[in-house]
Amino acid sequence: MQENFIIGVNYWPARKAMYWWKAFDAVEVERDFACLSSHHINTIRVFLTWEDFQPRPDQVNKTSLDNLLITADLAAKHNLSLMPTFFCGHMSGVNWIPSWALQSKEQSQRFPVYSQGNLNMRIIRNFYHDQEIQQAQVLQIQKICSVLRGHPAISIYDLGNESSNCCIPNHREAGRKWLRAMSTAIHEGHPGSAITLGMHAEDLEENRHLWPQDVARYCSLLSMHGYPFYLSWVDEEDVYLLPFLGIITSWLGGAPVLFQEFGWPNKPSHIEQKAGQYNLVKTTLWSEDQIDDFYRRSLPLLQAAGMRGAFGWCFADYAPQLYDQPPLKENSHERYFGLTRWDGSVKPALVTLGSWASKPCLPPKLPSWLLHEDPDRFYDDPIDNLQRWFKAYKREMTVGLP
Repeated sequence: MQENFIIGVNYWPARKAMYWWKAFDAVEVERDFACLSSHHINTIRVFLTWEDFQPRPDQVNKTSLDNLLITADLAAKHNLSLMPTFFCGHMSGVNWIPSWALQSKEQSQRFPVYSQGNLNMRIIRNFYHDQEIQQAQVLQIQKICSVLRGHPAISIYDLGNESSNCCIPNHREAGRKWLRAMSTAIHEGHPGSAITLGMHAEDLEENRHLWPQDVARYCSLLSMHGYPFYLSWVDEEDVYLLPFLGIITSWLGGAPVLFQEFGWPNKPSHIEQKAGQYNLVKTTLWSEDQIDDFYRRSLPLLQAAGMRGAFGWCFADYAPQLYDQPPLKENSHERYFGLTRWDGSVKPALVTLGSWASKPCLPPKLPSWLLHEDPDRFYDDPIDNLQRWFKAYKREMTVGLP
């Protein structure tokens, strides 16, 4: 039987953002889920903020577990599937890590760490090599799977969000061992459930020792995230990047791909502008109509490329009272990615995304420009390969166009 294209949204509540689990409100979640369901979204990706779910390596927070079960129940009530994402981890330019998973020393690094209410530059203990951290991760999986096992809303578990932005295995075998240990814990804790790993474009741009080939050995489905404005080798607005990244990921891993994150921030309203200064360093801002057009152009390209589905980033713009808190103070463009406005009203792009819910999945096709390439040599020179093949892909896709 032919599968339908999965249509999903990455979820944080508008008035809570990454502080959601600390101030959980079931009424708020139900209102948001009802909105998404009414617009034909079928899957919600949620993030299990590591410190909130595991305040100690030997303890998983019961209140957070109870609230996760409530969230799953509300998803089922509104005919939604839920994708819990473990060990979160990297999110919107900040690494959210419990203090017990950090070294005592600090160093200059790309992403600050949020822990115990403050930003710092402490080094994350490398969980691909640290056995104590891995044991704690297995415990978190066991506890969460014991709560969610057999739940009708749980379609797939995600092993992390852009985890290579937190730490990187020193070699491929360490990455494989970690994937094996985590996937085994899920299979034992929730038999029959599917697994993915939230990979992003930087996992293709450089060898971070988490190859799609290895992820596909232990995950049911590969995932990819893509934002043209974050990459130096494409034009900022190039919609063709999204299916291209998915095609490369599928070819490398020999497995189907879910395009798990894409989107664009829009221009803030007059009220939001008055709420605080915003210095955008990552990208320009578009109007809501321009973003809707981006979704309209992206979705048919992703379906035609054989993706299993597409997830918009993200559910809501964030409320102005959060603008002075991490990560929105330091990364102001992250305030405006929502498919809904912070007051709950719906933007055009959510309607467009939901209109794809009944579309069929199409079989992936190997493009001619990859026929004689070797996946195991890709990381010899990944940027050069990506640049050359992206040009070939665009020539193929735009032939005959004015």
